[in-house]
Amino acid sequence: MIDVDILDRNIGRMASAVRARGLDLRPHAKTHKIPEIAARQIAAGASGLTVATIGEAEVFAAAGVDNLFIAYPVWISLQKAERLRHLSQTAQITVGVDSVEGATRLGSGLGSAAGRISVLVEVDSGHHRSGVHPESVAPVAEAAARAGLKVAGVFTFPGHSYAPGMPVEAARQEQQALGRASEVLTAAGFEVTCRSGGSTPTAMLTGNSAATEVRPGVYVFGDAQQLELERCAIDDIALTVAATVVSHHATPADGPARFIIDAGSKVLGSDRPAWASGFGRLIDHPDARITALSEHHATVEWAEPGTMPAIGHRLRVIPNHVCLAINLADDVAVVRGGQLVDRWAVAARGRNR
Repeated sequence: MIDVDILDRNIGRMASAVRARGLDLRPHAKTHKIPEIAARQIAAGASGLTVATIGEAEVFAAAGVDNLFIAYPVWISLQKAERLRHLSQTAQITVGVDSVEGATRLGSGLGSAAGRISVLVEVDSGHHRSGVHPESVAPVAEAAARAGLKVAGVFTFPGHSYAPGMPVEAARQEQQALGRASEVLTAAGFEVTCRSGGSTPTAMLTGNSAATEVRPGVYVFGDAQQLELERCAIDDIALTVAATVVSHHATPADGPARFIIDAGSKVLGSDRPAWASGFGRLIDHPDARITALSEHHATVEWAEPGTMPAIGHRLRVIPNHVCLAINLADDVAVVRGGQLVDRWAVAARGRNR
């Protein structure tokens, strides 16, 4: 369920905060995958959208979004090249690259359409996933240029900000990496027009920035991870999962009460960082914890003696990682004041290529 009033407040608040810092906002739509939410983000001032795959780009281009960044080092195939060529006829498309091989293959695969596609070189700013060291961006950019692609600048993802005590340090490392990579590209003769960074935990920390734009995604909904990182409050949670108590678990008299709800890993997703206190939270019962998941069962440990909800009782669950949960749903209930007002299709669900 999406509370549309909270959703709109989250969208407006991030848009205003980023604009006040003199940055562009390019939200990551892999979080929501819903054209109606994308339209709200664009209306609030977003310069375009970030996506993770060509498939997601196709969904949002068909919905009218004309500026899309595929923030991923796409390894191009004949089919993917044809899809990118088609996309570039109706939208401004930028693609991530982080290797000489990937940039060369992308340009050669696109052929005469290569000049319609821009690239950003991905930089590792401390997350140690994809991306090159800031000092190593020039060879990748030069390969892209030789292949006929337009080199627009650099980007990074400070994913290590998703841990207790890390957002401030991750934001510092992000800015340092973007700044140095930009200097290296400029020295190599490239005009750097875009320095793209920012995750939900760091986006609000970006001031006097080396970045020109930020790409937060989770901020539209919030989730249990952001709640525990203190990057959002309970009142900022826009998406919850409606779940039903289906079984009571026999527990010792001196042990915590436990019961089962019908929202397992195939509803909530199974992501649980080592530091997280559970597999999700109950929005109306902050002391309860989801302590175990299987595919269709979630075990709730209940901290309020004598008040365990009856079988059949409905509860609202905050997923740990909302991006996984939304990708498991065909559509969502849109509510206002507790009343159903609409249903939205998760149109980019499963568009993972």
